[in-house]
Amino acid sequence: MSLTLTACGRIWNRPPPEGEPVRLTPAELAVTWFDAYGGSLTLNPDGTFIANQVCGDWMGASDWNWDGPRSGSGTWRAETGRAVERKFDVKGPKGDEVRDELSVWRHDNTVMLWTRVGDEDNDDPHCILTRRF
Repeated sequence: MSLTLTACGRIWNRPPPEGEPVRLTPAELAVTWFDAYGGSLTLNPDGTFIANQVCGDWMGASDWNWDGPRSGSGTWRAETGRAVERKFDVKGPKGDEVRDELSVWRHDNTVMLWTRVGDEDNDDPHCILTRRF
């Protein structure tokens, strides 16, 4: 039985960061967010963004996945205030949209945007963006 479980991968996924989901207004989200590696994401009030070597888990419709830092511009939206969807202006290798979704989270006094990176069964680090005051 243990061989079967090993062959199928882990039976648990890496948990989210400490904290809990929260709801922020678009005005509260429209600031500059920073990742642990010096990347930044500026969400503008007009629904556009500018990214400078920021982390993410970029998905495309043609089965490609790029989980490295990315720079560029695009649009963002937060329909429920609990997640931010980013779409880059530049398309992927087969004309796909380059996009991801970041959950809005709070741990103590820290508000963050985060997403899992890579395969959920691996121990890839999360992409976590925080804002500075």
